[in-house]
Amino acid sequence: MSTTRIEIDPRGVATLWLARPEKHNALSAQLIDEIHGAIERLGADPAVRVVVLAGEGRSFCAGGDLGWMQEQMAADGETRASEAWRLAEMLGAINACPKPVVGRIHGNAFGGGVGMACVCDVAVAVEGASFGFTETRLGLIPATIGPYVLARMGEAMARRVFMSARIFDAAEALRLGVVARTVPEAELDAAVEAEVAPYLACAPGAVAEAKALALKLGAAPSDAEVEASVEALVTRWESPEAGEGIAAFFAKRKAAWMA
Repeated sequence: MSTTRIEIDPRGVATLWLARPEKHNALSAQLIDEIHGAIERLGADPAVRVVVLAGEGRSFCAGGDLGWMQEQMAADGETRASEAWRLAEMLGAINACPKPVVGRIHGNAFGGGVGMACVCDVAVAVEGASFGFTETRLGLIPATIGPYVLARMGEAMARRVFMSARIFDAAEALRLGVVARTVPEAELDAAVEAEVAPYLACAPGAVAEAKALALKLGAAPSDAEVEASVEALVTRWESPEAGEGIAAFFAKRKAAWMA
């Protein structure tokens, strides 16, 4: 069963839906691969002008699928590295997509969900949305998303929320730069449309080249930074804390470090 769904309207606006609503669109290996493939196809399709990234159900994306993370605890080093690169390359594909990408954020956006918001060109969130880098609560770290989060927020802003696993609201996400606008839930689709519509009056090739120039001139993560983030994640997966944090979650008990 597919974990994504694509709708393309007559104007060339493609909505890429994360379609694991029963799991709050948590990032499994399949979902990561399907997002990556879909973004590449939409980016190469001359009929597509804009991509909207959205989540079905009650959440945008609740972060990494814990079952997928648990599998990494039992995997060998080569497999762990391959899985870390899977996520890194998906984020890189969204970030470099030649079409403008607009994030439609509602419900929860945790971990990789915040990472995906940060690689959208602009993200709009409902006022009641919740955000958080929850990895450290599990003995993990927000490594693979890190280069893109730091590029979006800057170090000073990121350090307010990057390590504490603290849940923050949409108003703080706006101040941190994760999202560009917050709106009441009933106005979300209209606000997304307001971000989409201006691109339809622009030359598609010029939009693509302007985005590429912005990435080149800005703080787009380097290959070395992405590789370092992958290595950091693989190392952390091998740590005793990660094993304890994942085990505690599945046992529905407090991890050893929790007061």
